[in-house]
This record gives sequence, structure tokens and C-alpha cells, in this order.
Amino acid sequence: MELLSSPPPPLPPSSPCSRPGKATLQKYFHAGATRKSRRLKEANRRATCRAAEIHSTEQAKCREPLRRGTVSPRLPVPDHIPRPPYDGTDRLPDVNPDRQMHDSKSIVHMRAACELAARVLQYAGTLVKPSVTTDEIDRAVHQMIVDAGAYPSPLGYGGFPKSVCTSVNECICHGIPDSRVLQDGDIINIDVTVYLNGYHGDTSRTYLCGEVDEPSKQLVKVTEECMLRGISACKHGASFKTIGERISENVNKYGYSVDPFVGHGVGTIFHSEPIIWHT
Repeated sequence: MELLSSPPPPLPPSSPCSRPGKATLQKYFHAGATRKSRRLKEANRRATCRAAEIHSTEQAKCREPLRRGTVSPRLPVPDHIPRPPYDGTDRLPDVNPDRQMHDSKSIVHMRAACELAARVLQYAGTLVKPSVTTDEIDRAVHQMIVDAGAYPSPLGYGGFPKSVCTSVNECICHGIPDSRVLQDGDIINIDVTVYLNGYHGDTSRTYLCGEVDEPSKQLVKVTEECMLRGISACKHGASFKTIGERISENVNKYGYSVDPFVGHGVGTIFHSEPIIWHT
């Protein structure tokens, strides 16, 4: 009964709970319990965040900051392979305001593009090991894509000089492959997009390189869980915010935060509406 050690403030006469007796006591006790519950939840959240912060700091002490390597020249694409509209210009296209609605015919093309992207990504993941450079991964990905008669979508997009995005450690996304060798304990996100028969297939995954510390393993595990939770929210009639809610619920349990990047529509256009927030 410590919640009632100080009497509640008087309620105005018009209040439905202003009459004396049990109703007033129950309402005040419930309000006090709710406040205490919120304080406990907030304290737990802060403790979890602090633990994650300490893990992150300890991890940073053990690993040298990411340094830019040498970026090799852009790889050629055979002339017979169809190019996306942005090829040949370094101007970054705006996100297209139109929503791409797919019919049965376009879904067939989307399946083919996404299936190729998935195979390329799976192959790229087998190359992740200490002493391999991200430039070597780019070369292998580029060759596999053009051998399949497709165009590597990132190449030339807004001046991007490579055929795949390789984001190592603290590089959040869209990292440029270069001469830096992967080291034991790195994590690397490989983002593969292919342009096949006029349609983009877009996918990515984070891989562990060698022996990775537990905080990094947990980060990758929780991130994958968030992706699957977001996917599970996708169905006809669902609101976009449900996707972010599912992700945020899981993120908050571990004291992580979500960077303000977004998902996007994909199809004949690389990036289009709808913009999907992850939080």
C-alpha cells in the first residue's frame, strides 16, 4: 500500500470517480501501479541499453577502425546486356514517386530477377573468409551476374563504381568494395541487386568472417530476427507501420536502435515508393 502513502489529489465534483469509497481507491491504485510499471520498464530498458553500449565499446577497443582501401577501376559489362536507364550518368536518381503494382506477368520477371540475385548472394557468401578482399568479392559477383545475361544494378547508380555493396563492421550500408582484406572477426553485409529482362531483384545478407565475438553475433542474429518479423507483417490490407512496429518491438528488447534508413519499392525501377520505415 505504499502507493497510497500520499493521498490522491481531490477530484472535481463532476468526475465519475469523485464519489468516496472503493471506486476512487481502485482508480488511484491503478494509476500509481501503472506509473511504477512504466518506471520499471524504463529502468530495464536503460539498463539493457547501457549493457549493449558497454559491449559495443569493448568490441570497438578490440578492433581497428575501418580504413578505406584502394578502389579499382569499374568493370566492363558486355554490350549485348540491357542497361538500366541511369547507366551512363553519375546523377543520383530521385526515388520514383510512383508505386509499382505488379501483375502476373511482371511477377514472373520479378521472380527470375530475385532468384538470380539470391543465387549470386549465396555464392558471394562462400567467399567471405580472412585475407579475401571486398574487391575480389565484387569481381566474382560481377562475373556471375554478366554470365547470367544480367546487369549489376549498383554499377553506375549515382556514380557508384562497383557491382555490389560490401559493408564491413561499422559501415552501415552501401560500402564500396576496395583493396582492404577481410579480417578474422569482421562482419560484412553483401548487398546484391541484378537487372534482368528489365526488372531489378534486390537482396542482402550479413556474414560472419572467421571467429566473431559474441556481441557481433548477437547483433547479426537480432537483425535477422527483425527482418523475419517485418516480413511476417506483410499481407494484403496490413498497414506499413505494422512492419516498423514488429521490428522496433524486437530491437527494444536488446537495447539496440534502428538507423533511419528505409525499405523501398522495386521492379522496373530500382528505388520507388512506397518508402517503408523500419521503426
